[in-house]
Amino acid sequence: MNWDNREDVLVFVEQKEGGAVKVGLEALGPAQVLAGLTGGKVIGLVMGEDNAAAVDKVSVLCDEVISVEDENFKDGNNDALTYGLEKIVEKVNPAAILAGNTPLGRELTARLGKRLGLGSAQDVIDLKTEGDQILWTVPVYGGTVLNDIELKTLPLMATVRSGAFSKPEEKQKAEIVTETVEVPEEEIRSKVVDSVKEISEAVNLEEAKVIVTGGRGMGSKENYHLVEELADLLGGVVGATRPAIEDEWVSRDHQVGQSGKIVSPALYIACGVSGATQHVTGMTNSGYIVAINKDEDAPIFDVADVGIVGDVMKVIPVMIEEIKKRKEE
Repeated sequence: MNWDNREDVLVFVEQKEGGAVKVGLEALGPAQVLAGLTGGKVIGLVMGEDNAAAVDKVSVLCDEVISVEDENFKDGNNDALTYGLEKIVEKVNPAAILAGNTPLGRELTARLGKRLGLGSAQDVIDLKTEGDQILWTVPVYGGTVLNDIELKTLPLMATVRSGAFSKPEEKQKAEIVTETVEVPEEEIRSKVVDSVKEISEAVNLEEAKVIVTGGRGMGSKENYHLVEELADLLGGVVGATRPAIEDEWVSRDHQVGQSGKIVSPALYIACGVSGATQHVTGMTNSGYIVAINKDEDAPIFDVADVGIVGDVMKVIPVMIEEIKKRKEE
Protein backbone atom coordinates (compact mmCIF):
# COMPACT_ATOMS: atom_id res chain seq x y z
CA MET A 1 0.00 0.00 0.00
CA ASN A 2 1.23 3.51 -0.79
CA TRP A 3 1.23 5.40 2.51
CA ASP A 4 2.02 8.76 0.88
CA ASN A 5 4.89 9.49 3.31
CA ARG A 6 2.66 8.84 6.32
CA GLU A 7 4.05 6.64 9.08
CA ASP A 8 2.57 7.15 12.53
CA VAL A 9 -0.71 5.69 13.78
CA LEU A 10 -2.85 7.97 15.97
CA VAL A 11 -5.22 6.45 18.55
CA PHE A 12 -7.81 8.63 20.27
CA VAL A 13 -8.17 7.24 23.80
CA GLU A 14 -11.47 8.34 25.28
CA GLN A 15 -11.82 9.25 28.95
CA LYS A 16 -14.73 8.73 31.28
CA GLU A 17 -14.86 10.10 34.81
CA GLY A 18 -11.13 10.80 34.71
CA GLY A 19 -9.95 7.39 33.49
CA ALA A 20 -9.07 5.88 30.13
CA VAL A 21 -11.90 3.87 28.55
CA LYS A 22 -10.93 0.22 28.10
CA VAL A 23 -11.73 -0.02 24.38
CA GLY A 24 -9.48 2.99 23.74
CA LEU A 25 -6.57 1.10 25.26
CA GLU A 26 -7.50 -1.98 23.23
CA ALA A 27 -7.36 0.09 20.03
CA LEU A 28 -3.62 0.46 20.64
CA GLY A 29 -3.32 -3.26 19.75
CA PRO A 30 -4.34 -3.04 16.05
CA ALA A 31 -2.47 0.28 15.92
CA GLN A 32 0.73 -1.68 16.61
CA VAL A 33 -0.05 -3.96 13.66
CA LEU A 34 -0.47 -0.97 11.36
CA ALA A 35 2.65 0.74 12.69
CA GLY A 36 4.57 -2.44 11.90
CA LEU A 37 3.53 -1.98 8.25
CA THR A 38 4.20 1.75 8.05
CA GLY A 39 7.42 1.75 10.07
CA GLY A 40 6.06 4.52 12.29
CA LYS A 41 5.09 5.06 15.92
CA VAL A 42 1.87 4.39 17.80
CA ILE A 43 0.75 7.70 19.28
CA GLY A 44 -1.94 7.79 21.95
CA LEU A 45 -4.04 10.98 21.98
CA VAL A 46 -5.72 12.04 25.23
CA MET A 47 -7.95 15.11 25.36
CA GLY A 48 -9.75 16.31 28.48
CA GLU A 49 -9.86 18.58 31.51
CA ASP A 50 -7.45 16.53 33.62
CA ASN A 51 -5.50 13.91 31.68
CA ALA A 52 -3.09 12.67 34.36
CA ALA A 53 -4.72 9.30 35.11
CA ALA A 54 -5.45 8.46 31.48
CA VAL A 55 -1.98 9.50 30.29
CA ASP A 56 -0.45 7.25 32.93
CA LYS A 57 -2.39 4.24 31.56
CA VAL A 58 -1.69 5.04 27.90
CA SER A 59 2.00 5.88 28.26
CA VAL A 60 3.07 2.26 28.94
CA LEU A 61 1.17 0.89 25.92
CA CYS A 62 2.44 3.04 23.04
CA ASP A 63 5.46 4.91 21.68
CA GLU A 64 4.32 8.47 22.38
CA VAL A 65 1.43 10.23 24.10
CA ILE A 66 -0.04 13.56 23.06
CA SER A 67 -1.94 15.23 25.89
CA VAL A 68 -4.31 18.10 25.08
CA GLU A 69 -5.72 19.55 28.27
CA ASP A 70 -8.34 22.29 28.58
CA GLU A 71 -11.78 22.71 30.15
CA ASN A 72 -13.22 22.85 26.61
CA PHE A 73 -12.44 19.15 26.21
CA LYS A 74 -14.45 17.84 29.14
CA ASP A 75 -16.89 14.95 28.69
CA GLY A 76 -19.71 15.83 26.33
CA ASN A 77 -18.15 18.82 24.58
CA ASN A 78 -18.00 17.00 21.27
CA ASP A 79 -17.68 20.12 19.10
CA ALA A 80 -14.43 21.00 20.84
CA LEU A 81 -13.20 17.40 20.78
CA THR A 82 -13.83 17.15 17.04
CA TYR A 83 -11.93 20.38 16.41
CA GLY A 84 -9.07 19.27 18.67
CA LEU A 85 -8.81 15.89 16.94
CA GLU A 86 -8.73 17.57 13.54
CA LYS A 87 -5.89 19.90 14.57
CA ILE A 88 -3.80 17.07 16.00
CA VAL A 89 -4.37 15.03 12.82
CA GLU A 90 -3.12 18.00 10.77
CA LYS A 91 -0.01 18.21 12.95
CA VAL A 92 0.81 14.48 13.07
CA ASN A 93 -0.19 13.63 9.48
CA PRO A 94 -0.84 9.99 10.49
CA ALA A 95 -1.19 6.92 8.30
CA ALA A 96 -4.22 5.83 10.33
CA ILE A 97 -6.59 7.10 13.02
CA LEU A 98 -8.24 4.65 15.43
CA ALA A 99 -10.76 5.04 18.24
CA GLY A 100 -13.04 2.84 20.31
CA ASN A 101 -16.48 2.03 18.91
CA THR A 102 -18.28 4.07 21.57
CA PRO A 103 -20.92 6.74 20.90
CA LEU A 104 -18.17 9.36 21.16
CA GLY A 105 -15.71 7.39 19.00
CA ARG A 106 -18.32 6.90 16.29
CA GLU A 107 -19.33 10.57 16.35
CA LEU A 108 -15.79 11.97 16.22
CA THR A 109 -14.70 9.71 13.36
CA ALA A 110 -17.88 10.47 11.41
CA ARG A 111 -17.46 14.21 11.82
CA LEU A 112 -13.75 14.07 11.06
CA GLY A 113 -14.47 11.95 7.98
CA LYS A 114 -16.88 14.59 6.72
CA ARG A 115 -14.38 17.40 7.30
CA LEU A 116 -11.43 15.63 5.68
CA GLY A 117 -13.26 13.58 3.06
CA LEU A 118 -12.28 10.23 4.59
CA GLY A 119 -13.93 6.84 4.55
CA SER A 120 -14.01 4.77 7.73
CA ALA A 121 -14.59 1.27 9.05
CA GLN A 122 -16.93 1.17 12.03
CA ASP A 123 -17.17 -1.51 14.74
CA VAL A 124 -14.11 -3.44 13.52
CA ILE A 125 -13.68 -6.90 15.04
CA ASP A 126 -10.59 -8.03 13.09
CA LEU A 127 -7.73 -6.60 11.06
CA LYS A 128 -5.81 -8.63 8.50
CA THR A 129 -3.48 -8.13 5.57
CA GLU A 130 -3.47 -9.85 2.20
CA GLY A 131 -0.42 -8.83 0.22
CA ASP A 132 -0.46 -5.04 0.29
CA GLN A 133 -4.18 -4.98 1.13
CA ILE A 134 -5.40 -4.03 4.61
CA LEU A 135 -8.80 -5.55 5.35
CA TRP A 136 -11.09 -4.56 8.21
CA THR A 137 -13.69 -7.09 9.32
CA VAL A 138 -17.00 -5.53 10.36
CA PRO A 139 -20.32 -7.17 11.34
CA VAL A 140 -23.48 -6.32 9.41
CA TYR A 141 -27.14 -7.37 9.69
CA GLY A 142 -26.93 -7.61 13.45
CA GLY A 143 -23.75 -9.67 13.33
CA THR A 144 -25.16 -12.45 11.14
CA VAL A 145 -22.76 -11.52 8.32
CA LEU A 146 -19.10 -10.44 8.52
CA ASN A 147 -17.73 -8.19 5.78
CA ASP A 148 -14.08 -7.55 4.92
CA ILE A 149 -13.69 -4.00 3.65
CA GLU A 150 -10.74 -2.06 2.26
CA LEU A 151 -10.38 1.68 2.81
CA LYS A 152 -9.19 3.76 -0.13
CA THR A 153 -8.58 7.12 1.60
CA LEU A 154 -5.68 8.26 3.79
CA PRO A 155 -5.37 8.41 6.66
CA LEU A 156 -7.17 5.11 7.25
CA MET A 157 -9.82 5.58 9.93
CA ALA A 158 -11.67 3.03 12.05
CA THR A 159 -13.41 2.37 15.34
CA VAL A 160 -12.83 -0.97 17.07
CA ARG A 161 -15.29 -3.06 19.02
CA SER A 162 -14.77 -3.55 22.74
CA GLY A 163 -13.16 -6.92 23.44
CA ALA A 164 -12.25 -7.64 19.83
CA PHE A 165 -8.56 -6.80 20.35
CA SER A 166 -6.19 -7.14 23.28
CA LYS A 167 -4.26 -4.30 24.82
CA PRO A 168 -0.55 -4.33 23.96
CA GLU A 169 1.88 -5.55 26.58
CA GLU A 170 3.12 -2.85 28.92
CA LYS A 171 6.59 -1.44 28.30
CA GLN A 172 8.74 1.48 29.36
CA LYS A 173 6.80 4.71 29.75
CA ALA A 174 6.62 6.63 26.47
CA GLU A 175 7.45 10.25 25.83
CA ILE A 176 4.58 12.57 26.76
CA VAL A 177 4.07 15.61 24.54
CA THR A 178 1.79 18.39 25.77
CA GLU A 179 -0.07 20.25 23.05
CA THR A 180 -2.35 23.29 23.28
CA VAL A 181 -5.34 23.64 20.98
CA GLU A 182 -7.28 26.90 21.12
CA VAL A 183 -10.87 26.23 20.09
CA PRO A 184 -12.49 29.21 18.28
CA GLU A 185 -15.82 30.29 19.75
CA GLU A 186 -17.59 29.72 16.42
CA GLU A 187 -16.64 26.04 16.54
CA ILE A 188 -18.66 25.51 19.73
CA ARG A 189 -22.27 24.98 18.71
CA SER A 190 -23.30 23.17 21.87
CA LYS A 191 -21.77 23.00 25.30
CA VAL A 192 -22.36 20.93 28.42
CA VAL A 193 -23.57 23.28 31.13
CA ASP A 194 -24.38 20.68 33.75
CA SER A 195 -24.62 16.91 33.93
CA VAL A 196 -26.84 14.80 36.13
CA LYS A 197 -25.50 11.39 37.02
CA GLU A 198 -28.09 8.64 36.89
CA ILE A 199 -28.44 6.83 40.19
CA SER A 200 -27.87 3.19 39.33
CA GLU A 201 -25.91 0.13 40.25
CA ALA A 202 -22.19 0.03 39.53
CA VAL A 203 -22.24 -2.61 36.80
CA ASN A 204 -19.04 -2.96 34.81
CA LEU A 205 -19.88 -5.65 32.30
CA GLU A 206 -17.28 -4.53 29.76
CA GLU A 207 -14.35 -5.28 32.07
CA ALA A 208 -15.74 -8.35 33.86
CA LYS A 209 -13.72 -11.57 33.66
CA VAL A 210 -16.79 -13.72 34.37
CA ILE A 211 -20.39 -12.99 33.38
CA VAL A 212 -23.40 -15.15 34.29
CA THR A 213 -26.41 -14.15 32.20
CA GLY A 214 -30.01 -15.10 32.78
CA GLY A 215 -32.63 -15.19 30.04
CA ARG A 216 -36.35 -15.76 29.80
CA GLY A 217 -35.76 -19.42 30.62
CA MET A 218 -35.14 -18.46 34.26
CA GLY A 219 -38.93 -18.21 34.51
CA SER A 220 -39.38 -15.43 37.06
CA LYS A 221 -37.75 -12.65 39.04
CA GLU A 222 -37.72 -14.90 42.10
CA ASN A 223 -35.65 -17.49 40.25
CA TYR A 224 -33.09 -14.91 39.18
CA HIS A 225 -31.36 -15.16 42.55
CA LEU A 226 -29.70 -18.35 41.25
CA VAL A 227 -27.96 -16.34 38.50
CA GLU A 228 -26.82 -13.81 41.10
CA GLU A 229 -25.55 -16.53 43.47
CA LEU A 230 -23.61 -18.30 40.72
CA ALA A 231 -22.05 -15.05 39.55
CA ASP A 232 -21.09 -14.13 43.11
CA LEU A 233 -19.46 -17.52 43.72
CA LEU A 234 -17.36 -17.14 40.57
CA GLY A 235 -16.38 -13.55 41.35
CA GLY A 236 -18.32 -12.42 38.32
CA VAL A 237 -21.03 -10.01 37.21
CA VAL A 238 -24.69 -10.66 36.41
CA GLY A 239 -25.81 -10.20 32.81
CA ALA A 240 -29.27 -10.32 31.29
CA THR A 241 -31.07 -10.67 27.98
CA ARG A 242 -33.62 -8.15 26.76
CA PRO A 243 -36.69 -10.22 27.82
CA ALA A 244 -35.35 -10.44 31.38
CA ILE A 245 -34.86 -6.67 31.39
CA GLU A 246 -38.33 -5.97 29.98
CA ASP A 247 -39.89 -8.23 32.61
CA GLU A 248 -38.02 -6.14 35.23
CA TRP A 249 -36.18 -9.08 36.75
CA VAL A 250 -32.99 -7.00 36.82
CA SER A 251 -32.00 -3.42 35.92
CA ARG A 252 -31.18 -2.36 32.36
CA ASP A 253 -27.52 -1.81 33.32
CA HIS A 254 -27.10 -5.60 33.11
CA GLN A 255 -28.25 -6.01 29.51
CA VAL A 256 -25.88 -7.80 27.12
CA GLY A 257 -26.45 -7.61 23.38
CA GLN A 258 -26.87 -5.37 20.40
CA SER A 259 -29.08 -2.92 22.31
CA GLY A 260 -27.13 -3.42 25.54
CA LYS A 261 -23.42 -3.88 26.17
CA ILE A 262 -20.82 -5.68 24.05
CA VAL A 263 -18.77 -7.93 26.36
CA SER A 264 -15.77 -10.24 26.13
CA PRO A 265 -15.20 -11.99 29.47
CA ALA A 266 -12.91 -14.97 29.90
CA LEU A 267 -15.98 -17.03 30.93
CA TYR A 268 -19.58 -16.44 29.86
CA ILE A 269 -22.37 -18.62 31.29
CA ALA A 270 -25.76 -18.30 29.56
CA CYS A 271 -28.62 -19.59 31.72
CA GLY A 272 -31.96 -20.07 30.01
CA VAL A 273 -30.82 -17.94 27.08
CA SER A 274 -32.23 -18.94 23.70
CA GLY A 275 -29.48 -17.30 21.65
CA ALA A 276 -31.26 -14.64 19.60
CA THR A 277 -28.95 -12.86 17.17
CA GLN A 278 -29.35 -9.54 18.99
CA HIS A 279 -27.97 -11.13 22.17
CA VAL A 280 -25.29 -13.33 20.62
CA THR A 281 -23.83 -10.32 18.80
CA GLY A 282 -22.91 -8.87 22.19
CA MET A 283 -21.06 -11.86 23.65
CA THR A 284 -19.47 -13.93 20.85
CA ASN A 285 -16.01 -12.54 21.66
CA SER A 286 -16.10 -14.26 25.07
CA GLY A 287 -13.18 -16.56 25.79
CA TYR A 288 -15.23 -19.61 26.86
CA ILE A 289 -18.99 -19.93 26.60
CA VAL A 290 -21.15 -22.31 28.64
CA ALA A 291 -24.84 -22.56 27.75
CA ILE A 292 -27.66 -24.14 29.77
CA ASN A 293 -31.02 -24.63 28.06
CA LYS A 294 -33.66 -27.34 28.09
CA ASP A 295 -34.17 -26.97 24.32
CA GLU A 296 -31.41 -28.93 22.60
CA ASP A 297 -32.07 -26.99 19.38
CA ALA A 298 -31.61 -23.56 20.99
CA PRO A 299 -29.36 -21.32 18.82
CA ILE A 300 -27.17 -20.52 21.84
CA PHE A 301 -25.60 -23.97 21.51
CA ASP A 302 -24.21 -22.97 18.09
CA VAL A 303 -21.79 -20.53 19.74
CA ALA A 304 -21.19 -22.38 23.03
CA ASP A 305 -17.99 -24.25 23.87
CA VAL A 306 -19.95 -26.41 26.31
CA GLY A 307 -23.69 -26.99 26.11
CA ILE A 308 -25.78 -28.43 28.94
CA VAL A 309 -29.24 -29.60 27.91
CA GLY A 310 -31.43 -29.42 30.99
CA ASP A 311 -33.68 -27.36 33.24
CA VAL A 312 -31.70 -24.37 34.55
CA MET A 313 -33.58 -24.60 37.84
CA LYS A 314 -32.03 -28.02 38.38
CA VAL A 315 -28.65 -27.49 36.72
CA ILE A 316 -27.62 -24.22 38.40
CA PRO A 317 -28.12 -25.47 42.00
CA VAL A 318 -25.89 -28.48 41.18
CA MET A 319 -23.23 -26.14 39.76
CA ILE A 320 -23.43 -23.92 42.85
CA GLU A 321 -23.10 -26.90 45.19
CA GLU A 322 -20.11 -28.28 43.26
CA ILE A 323 -18.32 -24.92 43.21
CA LYS A 324 -18.82 -24.53 46.97
CA LYS A 325 -17.36 -28.00 47.55
CA ARG A 326 -14.29 -27.20 45.46
CA LYS A 327 -13.77 -23.93 47.26
CA GLU A 328 -13.77 -25.76 50.60
CA GLU A 329 -11.12 -28.25 49.47
